[in-house]
Amino acid sequence: MKNLNVRTWLALAVLAVVMGLLLFVPAGTVHYWEAWVYLLIFTGASILITLYLTRKDPALLARRMSGGPTAEKQPAQKFIMLCTSIAFIALLVVPAFDHRFGWSTMPLEGVMAGDVLVAIGFFLIFLVYRENTFTSAIIEVAENQTVISTGPYAVVRHPMYASASLYLLGTPLALASYWGFVSIAAMMPFLIWRLIDEERFLARNLSDYTAYQKRVRHRLVPFVW
Repeated sequence: MKNLNVRTWLALAVLAVVMGLLLFVPAGTVHYWEAWVYLLIFTGASILITLYLTRKDPALLARRMSGGPTAEKQPAQKFIMLCTSIAFIALLVVPAFDHRFGWSTMPLEGVMAGDVLVAIGFFLIFLVYRENTFTSAIIEVAENQTVISTGPYAVVRHPMYASASLYLLGTPLALASYWGFVSIAAMMPFLIWRLIDEERFLARNLSDYTAYQKRVRHRLVPFVW
């Protein structure tokens, strides 16, 4: 347990530093207040969620620590996660270059709306974690895993993806860059591919999942899809 906590906090610290470098080095300055606010919200929310998991659900924390392209078991998922990782890097770097070269101008209201979306996205992710201890970072079925159909899972079948989409969509706004949405456009097809592939896997390997699909009709957006 102690080793898991050390690895978790170290990984979070490294992530914060790397994100800072991806924002401020391309921007060519630390005088980028939108990036500071974004990092504060992102890191602060991550710390609060990590504190909750270390105290309430260390098993879920361990599952979330094993993620990324190398952790996936299927070649298609390795490729998907590689592409989404590259797109997430671009989601930070492109707005930073936008700030440096002035490609677009975002009003203060847009930046504030982006910060709110990021915060809401993280809060909804917390609700997903609280509801489902089997929320792994990779596509798998754990021992004794059951279908969760309560809380956010009663609204859409993939509330983690829906919640993450909110903070992803909020990121270009929060970083004051319309050009950041290009990275979102590049990322979304891979996230949808992953979502559909995950549904096929769960339908084959998780008991009662097909019945759950019939009860909860929408995958990502309520009343839409």
